[in-house]
Amino acid sequence: MVLSKKALEIAPSMTLTIDAMAKKLKQEGRDVVGFGAGEPDFDTPENIRNAAKKALDMGLTRYTPAAGMPELRSAIAQRFYDKYGLSYEPEDIVVSNGGKHSLFNVFAAILNPGDEVLIPVPYWVTYPELVRMSDGVPVFVQTGPSLKATADDIRRALTSKTKALILNTPSNPCGTVYTRRELEEIAEVALEADIIVVSDEIYDELVYDGEHVSIASLSPAIKENTIVVNGLSKTYAMTGWRIGYTASNRQVAKVMAAYQSQATSNPNSIAQYAGIEALRGPQDSVAQMKQAFDRRRKLLCKLINDIDGLSCEMPGGAFYVMMNISGIKGKTYDGMPINTSLEFAEALLKHTLTAVVPGAAFGADDYVRLSYAIKDENIVKGLERIKQFVRALK
Repeated sequence: MVLSKKALEIAPSMTLTIDAMAKKLKQEGRDVVGFGAGEPDFDTPENIRNAAKKALDMGLTRYTPAAGMPELRSAIAQRFYDKYGLSYEPEDIVVSNGGKHSLFNVFAAILNPGDEVLIPVPYWVTYPELVRMSDGVPVFVQTGPSLKATADDIRRALTSKTKALILNTPSNPCGTVYTRRELEEIAEVALEADIIVVSDEIYDELVYDGEHVSIASLSPAIKENTIVVNGLSKTYAMTGWRIGYTASNRQVAKVMAAYQSQATSNPNSIAQYAGIEALRGPQDSVAQMKQAFDRRRKLLCKLINDIDGLSCEMPGGAFYVMMNISGIKGKTYDGMPINTSLEFAEALLKHTLTAVVPGAAFGADDYVRLSYAIKDENIVKGLERIKQFVRALK
């Protein structure tokens, strides 16, 4: 049987692979501390769950418009206006089966074979694969110590084939947050080069120092050239509900809506009703989760920086820390070499039952990623294991 060459070349997500290994060990009764896959460890708020139950009881289980129900698209458009002063009509919004699906729609709509997409390093593991799935070419933009791409970094990476730039702020995997000034400089480059900015803002509610600025809000010109990607998963602890969305100019929105209508049709109807309540209902739970994540990031960073050979920078947003392991690479643990982030992660999981994600998955092999979307006591337990592991290296 001859299978699709393109499909065979798509790499599985390393973040989900490590998480699956950790979950398998847990199912075997092992005491695993998992810093792996990134999802809030909180339950979906009760008012959102109740809205879903009500929709079920009312029999609201039919097809909806492919791009999402008008009520939900209106609620999303209203959120953009209330938070960022951005004016979108419901027809500019496309609701999909999660943020990842929204990104897939974006690249399917804008890329032709050979088009290049600039991806700052470190990057979310799925970005390059989604670009390849739409016949695009990922071009990795190396960054400095800040782990943020500057306008000059982007300018140097431009070619005649550059079609788009992926901007992720706050960032997965490193929690970096771009300032208004940094975004203004990047917007200037994007407009000069006439490229599309794909702005992934899925963590926009989780900024601990300063503010989140949406690049689309900087000027009418950059808004026209920007596709904003967001969703409900991280803000409302709704990862399994699978509701993502985009906001863009009408031309792009129509193409994405048509593509989705043939590929998947509408997102889950019950999840859409829950999404309306999430956006229009009480927001207390968002503030409570943010407060917990803020406390945990400080705890995690302190414990990491207390370990000789390891270090990290305090993330400004999201719920991830990139732990620098360059100081211990080249050592061994019980005869096992630790020369790469993958070898570090595998040895750590095998010998201490502590799961982290190799930085190689994000294009940054001197790091591993830890999520602090876990309970405080597990952060303390996991870092004590890492400390003992590092002490045993030779």
